[in-house]
Amino acid sequence: MDLLSTSKDPAPPRTIGFWGTALFPINGMIGAGIFALPAVLAAGVGSFAPWLMLLGGIAFMPLALCYAWLAGKFENSGGPVLYGEAAFGRFVGFQSGWARYASAIVTAAANTSVMVAYMAALWPAMADPVIEMGAIATILAIITLVNLVGMSRAVGALGVMTVIKVVPLFALVVSALFAGNPAIGFALPEFSAVETVVLLTFYAFMGFEAVVEPAGEMREPRRDIPRAIVTMVAGVTALYMAVIWAYLAIGPTVANEENALAAAALDTMGQIGSLAIVIAAAFSIGANNFNSATTQPRILYGMAQRGMLPRWFMGVSKRYGTPANAILFTGGASIAFGMWEGFAVLAVAGTLIRLVTYTICAAALPMIEHREGRVNPLHAACALLAILVSLFVALQVDSQAVLVFFGLLVLGTVFYFVAGRQDAQTTLPVG
Repeated sequence: MDLLSTSKDPAPPRTIGFWGTALFPINGMIGAGIFALPAVLAAGVGSFAPWLMLLGGIAFMPLALCYAWLAGKFENSGGPVLYGEAAFGRFVGFQSGWARYASAIVTAAANTSVMVAYMAALWPAMADPVIEMGAIATILAIITLVNLVGMSRAVGALGVMTVIKVVPLFALVVSALFAGNPAIGFALPEFSAVETVVLLTFYAFMGFEAVVEPAGEMREPRRDIPRAIVTMVAGVTALYMAVIWAYLAIGPTVANEENALAAAALDTMGQIGSLAIVIAAAFSIGANNFNSATTQPRILYGMAQRGMLPRWFMGVSKRYGTPANAILFTGGASIAFGMWEGFAVLAVAGTLIRLVTYTICAAALPMIEHREGRVNPLHAACALLAILVSLFVALQVDSQAVLVFFGLLVLGTVFYFVAGRQDAQTTLPVG
């Protein structure tokens, strides 16, 4: 029985409503960072840490708004591919999508390694290198299979994982009200102290853009995606502030251990609370990976629609209505990277290459509006701020990551010219 349809068959159905849409940005942003940042920021800037996160959210909002305004103009899957192509042509559109995809694949593999490390705290046998590699491959394979059998099932699983990871964080905040010292004080730090940790506040919000990539499977993408982006970036900012405040209010006995929130929970909620935070961390990383595995195949599908990749990537499952070929390819690539030991530099380069997507998308907004006949001054100002912030962050990485970054871009360029010489299958849904 032939599992896959041809490229002439209908596209995947639109099954996702607003709340399903909102799961993508929240799980794109909340991964491992929220469990590690409180201790790092507290050590760097003390009681100013929650307010530094607020400033980070405000600084990130112009980029989020650029994506929200762009999402209001498009309704097909592909996100940055469509934005870059509409503004600057097919080659830039491809590079925008490739940068996002390459970044996510590398990051997913790295995050799964961290997830298995958390699980090893509960099951020490998983620290064995062979078992660890098997666990990474198994987790990524399960994620791939769940995504393969339907978007609605994937969104349902993502919703359950979101609850499991967020509820213990809220419980920690509530426990700090009763068992901690709510009056944490307020003191402005030295600028040098802020400079050392300010980039972490930017990294905390990376991943929100995952919501634009599966737009072709959402019921009302032009309405729901902008709402989801703005509300979830604001909500995640508030959650980060609350969790960091709770950590400072509790002041755990072991302040600098790797799992700082588990230590804080141990002080206020005992062993059960600490275990809940460890489980939440594992599910948080898992949900972040699941989120990526759900959205990234839609970039490949969108690029294939545009004639930038072989039409094989447009293969849709006859039974499940999902872009099966793109999902299977993404799962295989993630597993391959997961088996590659010592690729931490690639993870850093993945963050850098994602900034290419941010810069292209921010610049695309005023360009598209110019072609439509009117540039909104507020939109243009936000685009400029987003570009400047992205460039500032890009200047902070080391030279080794830059070399890998250029290697990934060159690889994408070769891929484009070798495999992407086809006519586009759809027209740009602008306006």
